[in-house]
Amino acid sequence: MDTQSRNSAIAAAVILIGFGLAAYFMPTIMIAVGNWSTLAASLIAIAFVAAFFGVFWLRGRSKGG
Repeated sequence: MDTQSRNSAIAAAVILIGFGLAAYFMPTIMIAVGNWSTLAASLIAIAFVAAFFGVFWLRGRSKGG
């Protein structure tokens, strides 16, 4: 494994771990925000899913393929 492949794998692992932790706490966050506003809770869920795909899309664009 060359340096660039290793760095990409490490970056992907860090991103997945970060989103995994966020997903683990997402039900608690959704309930807390949902008590205040169901619309806000829905927007948080949509933003989480969009961010997950957006991070990898942006990373792919910055690496050129």
